[in-house]
Amino acid sequence: MSHLKDEDYKLTDSSYGWFLRSFNMLEKALSLNIQVHDDEDLLNKGQIFLFNHFARFETIIPPYIIYNETGKFCRSIADSSLFANDKLAKILKKGGAVPNNLPGLLPFLAAEILKGRKIVIFPEGGMVKDRRVIDAEGQFNIFSSVSNKNRKHHKGAAVLALTLDLFKRRIRDLFEDGDHERIAHWQESLGLTSPEELLRQAQKPTLIVPSNITFHPIRITDNTLTKTVNFFSKNVSKRMAEETAIEGNILFEDTDMDIRFTNPITTHTKWNWWRKALLRNYFLSIDSLDELFGLRETSARNWSEKFLIKTIVKNTTKLRDLYMESIYKGTTINLGHIASGTIFELLKNGTNKIDRYEFHRILYIVLKQIQNETGIYLHRALIKPNTPQENVLHGESPDLKVFIETCIHAELVEIQENNYVFKEKLLKEFKFHEVRIENPVLVSANEIAPINEVGKAIKYAVKKAKNITKQELATHMFDDELRLFAWQKKFYSVKKYKDLNKRETATADPKPYMKIPKNGKKVGILFVHGFLSSPAELKEFADKMYDKNYPVLGVRLSGHGTSPYDLDTRKWQEWLDSTRRGYRILSAFVDEIIVVGFSAGGLLSILLAGENLKKLAGVACVAAPMPLNDKGVMLIPALNTVNKIASYIPAVDGITPFLNNDTAHPDINYQTMSVSAINQLKTLVSVTKKKLKDITVPITILQATDDPDASPKSGDYIFKHIGSKQKDLHLITSNRHGLITDNIGDTHKILIDFIETFNKK
Repeated sequence: MSHLKDEDYKLTDSSYGWFLRSFNMLEKALSLNIQVHDDEDLLNKGQIFLFNHFARFETIIPPYIIYNETGKFCRSIADSSLFANDKLAKILKKGGAVPNNLPGLLPFLAAEILKGRKIVIFPEGGMVKDRRVIDAEGQFNIFSSVSNKNRKHHKGAAVLALTLDLFKRRIRDLFEDGDHERIAHWQESLGLTSPEELLRQAQKPTLIVPSNITFHPIRITDNTLTKTVNFFSKNVSKRMAEETAIEGNILFEDTDMDIRFTNPITTHTKWNWWRKALLRNYFLSIDSLDELFGLRETSARNWSEKFLIKTIVKNTTKLRDLYMESIYKGTTINLGHIASGTIFELLKNGTNKIDRYEFHRILYIVLKQIQNETGIYLHRALIKPNTPQENVLHGESPDLKVFIETCIHAELVEIQENNYVFKEKLLKEFKFHEVRIENPVLVSANEIAPINEVGKAIKYAVKKAKNITKQELATHMFDDELRLFAWQKKFYSVKKYKDLNKRETATADPKPYMKIPKNGKKVGILFVHGFLSSPAELKEFADKMYDKNYPVLGVRLSGHGTSPYDLDTRKWQEWLDSTRRGYRILSAFVDEIIVVGFSAGGLLSILLAGENLKKLAGVACVAAPMPLNDKGVMLIPALNTVNKIASYIPAVDGITPFLNNDTAHPDINYQTMSVSAINQLKTLVSVTKKKLKDITVPITILQATDDPDASPKSGDYIFKHIGSKQKDLHLITSNRHGLITDNIGDTHKILIDFIETFNKK
């Protein structure tokens, strides 16, 4: 194995370290958001890593990721043309890359694996710009720009894995037989430190890890790279223009790069006793991996060699198709994929013009369908949202806006009045090196073609969108709220937030709730909890109203019910958005809505009423702070400012970012208050004061005479300044804040009487 001694391909800590440091500096300068999905520690366990290929720079990223995680040197196979330039070849070699035409490539890679190194292979054999990997018969193949025709994927990785597995089996046989002479031969030949190391490597399963790289979004506009190339060269080829536009946007324009390692494939061939004996005898005749990998059916010397070759060939195609399917099904599905697939499904059905709201509704239905599918992977924006997915339904998703802008720029879609019009260009054929920039919608649709579940969901949604009921949509929207809570709860449960979280004592269920009785009343009740609390705060009273046949919904204000750290990041506008979403969901089931808001929830209820919503019939404002009953609150803005300034200093998380909360309901409320959140509450009070005069709906106001948290004067202030003609004020003799939670002063009856007046209309 003379090529193993080639100093050009020797890896050292210094050379590989230089490569890694160089890429690390480059990564910091780029706008590429790399997200690695390694749920089962596959980076450590895997030996042969296979990736799809869409952009040139992809080849250097997997080795960087793998080394950072495992500390293992990594070999990657690169196009031989990249090694034509001596300077570039030198850089590539330092990073462990070898050309795909290296003599004795497969035995070289096998030896590297036996030394404990990782292998990266791109079995497509080149960039697949159009992402078209399935033909009309449903078979895997790709277009080769070199041969200008379609071809099957390369089998090199399958041959490597299967042959290496045979070799490992033989090494284990040598140890079982006590053949110390041949053990020593293979140890020396492979450059391993000891017989024990040889056995340890031979005992490891030959593990193939199919992996997928997905970029999102794909933009086609000018960028830093295109401008630079155009500045230095006036005659840029179409191919160069296309590649700089696509890859420049990926690198410099805030693009997500999801690297997903899918279920590993253990390479293993079953042998009966006589086949094992045959294999043992054959291995006595070879002295190098070159001989083993050099076997060809046409040059077989005897029937045992022919048998061995047939065994490998028999399993090669099957293994190749298995890992290619796994690679493509590992695509990280984003909203651009869903929208692209939907456009082509509509065109297939003869629809080239569609109402924008109906299109958004289709996308939303698709999303809700595939959220529950197993074995498919969604982009983080679809499963870890900062806002619920109903933004897609209303056409307000940032990802959707970028997609539509790209479609318009590529002249694939037009907006006419309130319709999307799909242009003929979508169905036009483009050359391989033009398709990404001329028709990115086709590229995205091709990318999800191997994932049957998505195709089925799109077909279902196109049919369902026309007759889906508002109640069905509302049920989906409430599911969004539950998913949003679950993700935020999980996000803020990690070690980083542990110290503060362990102070929390809340045990009551903090999830939002919705209960719609069959044949219930046409008046629904929206419950809005208070600051530092959760939906559990008003749940007992909500259950009481549900028992009276009222539809009820308890919203969870953003940042609540998860962690004080979560609340620390929120603005009062997000709390109002939470309330609005609750209103929209409940309105699908009822004719009128009464909002019951407690404390800060009372302020939010007033603001919601000020938006003149059609079904909002009345407001019950309970223990609203106007202002807060704490002189120390006057210092909060100044303290918040100091905290912000301190947060800019490395390793300093503000001066006093959190304060203790002496709560009467430790089973419901946060024990810790965010200074930033208190400042937001103070702002909410000020904003609500200015809106009081604009409120016209009937309102009932309840306030405790000696409320320790909200000024007892709050109720009187709201009553005097609110614009509603139908209003009343109930002063409850109490020195406690939780009027609804503890049903102080018969608060429940007062609220029920108010609500019943609407039910009698």
